[in-house]
Amino acid sequence: MTDHSKTNPGHGGETHQVADADHPVLTTNHGTPISDNQNQLKAGERGPVLLEDEVYREKINHFDHERIPERIVHARGSAAHGYFECTDSLADITRADLFQKKGQRTDVFVRFSTVAGGAGSSDTPRDVRGFAVKFYTREGNWDLVGNNIPIFFIQDAIKFPDLIHAAKMEADRGYPQAATAHDTFWDFISLMPESTHMAMWIMSDRTLPRTFANMEGFGIHTFRFVNREGKSTFVKFHWKPKAGLASTIWDETVKVAGADPDFQRRDLFERIGRGDYPEWELGVQLFDQAFADSQPYDVLDATKIIPEEILPVRIVGKMVLDRYPDNYFAETEQVAFVPSHVVPGIGFSNDPLLQGRLFSYTDTQLSRLGTVNFHQLPINQAKGRPDGCPFMNQQRDGHMQMQVPKGRANYEPNSLAKVGEPGGAREDPENGYRTFPSQEEGEKLRIRPESFADHYSQARLFWRSMDPAEQAHIASAFVFELSKVSIEHIRVAMMANLRNVDEALASRVAEGLAMDLPKASPTKVPVIDMAPSPALRIVRGPLEKHTLQGRTVGILFAEGTDAAELKAVKDAVKSAGGHPITIAPKVGAVPLSDGSRVKADAQLFGQPSATVDACAVVLSEAACAKLVKEAAAVQWVMDAFGHLKAIGHNKAAKPLLDKAGVEADEGVTTLDGFVEAAKKRYWDREAKVRTLA
Repeated sequence: MTDHSKTNPGHGGETHQVADADHPVLTTNHGTPISDNQNQLKAGERGPVLLEDEVYREKINHFDHERIPERIVHARGSAAHGYFECTDSLADITRADLFQKKGQRTDVFVRFSTVAGGAGSSDTPRDVRGFAVKFYTREGNWDLVGNNIPIFFIQDAIKFPDLIHAAKMEADRGYPQAATAHDTFWDFISLMPESTHMAMWIMSDRTLPRTFANMEGFGIHTFRFVNREGKSTFVKFHWKPKAGLASTIWDETVKVAGADPDFQRRDLFERIGRGDYPEWELGVQLFDQAFADSQPYDVLDATKIIPEEILPVRIVGKMVLDRYPDNYFAETEQVAFVPSHVVPGIGFSNDPLLQGRLFSYTDTQLSRLGTVNFHQLPINQAKGRPDGCPFMNQQRDGHMQMQVPKGRANYEPNSLAKVGEPGGAREDPENGYRTFPSQEEGEKLRIRPESFADHYSQARLFWRSMDPAEQAHIASAFVFELSKVSIEHIRVAMMANLRNVDEALASRVAEGLAMDLPKASPTKVPVIDMAPSPALRIVRGPLEKHTLQGRTVGILFAEGTDAAELKAVKDAVKSAGGHPITIAPKVGAVPLSDGSRVKADAQLFGQPSATVDACAVVLSEAACAKLVKEAAAVQWVMDAFGHLKAIGHNKAAKPLLDKAGVEADEGVTTLDGFVEAAKKRYWDREAKVRTLA
C-alpha cells in the first residue's frame, strides 16, 4: 500500500507524520492521544527535560524492560580492568577528585561492545562500538558511557526505542542479526534527516575497527565541569588510542567474522596476557557559553561535533587496561553503567538525548539485574573511598539485599545516636554533590529548537574530510547496504538525502545501484560548507600510526623451511614490538632445514591472513611446489594482498605469490625489508584488487 500519510517538518526540521484515514491516532498505553512523538517535554526550547513527561516515561519504560536478562543494546561485550592516571591537573576547572593531582591514579573497568547484535553475535559486524568506562574514584563511581563515534543518530531520547526497533532484527522474521542492511533500518534513517551525519560515520571505516585497542572513544554529549568556586565549563570527552587508529576493510571483516567470531575479544585477552596493554589518552574540549553561541550549530545537539581544528583537544590523562576479568558473567555481564552516576565536579547540559539517558539507564539496570541493589554487586560497588566504605545511606531491604544493616535508623533525620544507637549517615553541605544552578525559564512544551535544524552541513563536513580511500569505502558501504533494501522508495529517499550531503557521493551511490538520482530532499535550513577536519580521518590521518607495536604478524612456513630465515623474521618482528604467529599446514612438530622440529602456533586452515596485520611467507622450494596446489595457501596470500597488507617472502616462496596474483608494489618485499613494510597498509593498491563506488 502506498503511504500517503501527511508529513510535516517540525520546528527543528524533524519529521512529523500525522494521522489520517489510513493511519490511526497514536496513543499511550492508556489510550491518551499523543500530539508529538518526536520531542520530550522541556522547559523552553533548549531547557532541561521535565520528569512529568508521561509519554516519554511510558515509552522508555516499556523499551527498557523488553528484554531479560540480556542487554537490549550493547549485548555483545568484552571488558578489562585497569587504571586512569591524571597527567595534567584540572583543579582550576573541576573539583572532580580524579583530576586534581598530576600522577594520581584511579581504578577503572572498561566495557567495549557492539550495539545491534545479541550476546551470541560476532565481534566484527559493521556497527557502532560502545566504549563505557567506570571510574572508581575516591568520591564514588563515575560512569562515562560513550561510543567509538562522537555523535549519535538522534537528537531526542524519545526516538531511541524507534531507532533500535528499526535497527534490530525485523519483527516478523527475526533477521538479520547484528546488521543494518535491511528495510526497516534504512526506512527509519531516510525519514530522520537528523540521522544523516551518523549514517556517514556508520558507513565509514569507523564501524570496522581492527581491535578495541585501535578505537577512539567519545563521551558524545556536552557535559559540565564545575570547580570549587561554582564556575561551570562545558566539556566534551575524547579517548585517543596510543596504538593508533586502524580498521579492517569490508571483505576482510567478512572473513574475520567467519574465521573467528570472537576476534576482538580474543585480541583483548591475548594483548593483556602478553603485556601489550591497551592504552588511551583522555582528552577534553573545554569551552564556555560564549564559544558555544559563536558556532553555526548547537552544542546541545548530539548529532554534531566540535571540530578539533576549531577547538583543540587537551590531553589530561591516560588509561591503561592491564587485567582481564576473572569471571565473564560476574564482571563483564553484571557491570551496570549509568550516565547519571557522576561525582562532585561533573554535571550535565540540557542535551535532550543525554537528559533521556539519565533516566533510561537506571531503569534498564533494574530490569536486567532484577533489583534496586545492583550497586552491591562487586563489579558495581564504589570502592575508591578513603574510609573503605563503598556507600552509606538509610536505604534497606529490596530484592537481593546482600548486606546486613544494623540498628533501626532506616530513616533520616533521626536522633537515635543520642541514646547510643547507630544513627546512620548525614548529608555534607560543603563537599557533597551539587547540581549546577543554571537558570532556566520557558513554557512547558514539546518542541525541537530551530538551532537543531541543520541536518546536513556536518555530514558534508565529514565526507569532505575523508581521504579518497575512505570516501570510496563510504560510497561502497552505502551501495552494499541499500542493495539489501527491497523497497525501492526507501532507497530513493535515502539518495535524496545524500544529495544534500554531496552530489558526488549521491551520484556514486546511484551509479552503484543502477538507479536514477531523485531530487534532493527539502531542507529546513540552508546547508553550509564547513572547513574540512583532517582529525576525522583514519587513513593518512593524525592517529594512523605506522608501527608494529602490539600488532600481529602471520609467518607462513612448512616442512624444509630455512631455520635461520624463520628465526630472523620472528626476531625482527619481536624487536619492532610486534607479535609473530607461526602458521603451517600442520601444527605439530614441523621439520626445518637444519633438522630441528618446531611447533606452529596455528594451522593454515584455521588462521586466515585476515586475522593478522601483516604476512611473511618463508618456504622451501619443495614446500612451495606443494602449496601452490593447496587452495588454502593460495587464498591466504591472495587475501593478504587484497586486504592491502605487507607481504614479505623469501625467493623460494615467489611461485606461491605468483599463483595468488600478487603484483609487485611497495608493500611486497623481501624478508630483509619486510618489518619496515609491515608497519602500514597500502591503500594505493586497492584500485588493483576491487571495484569500489
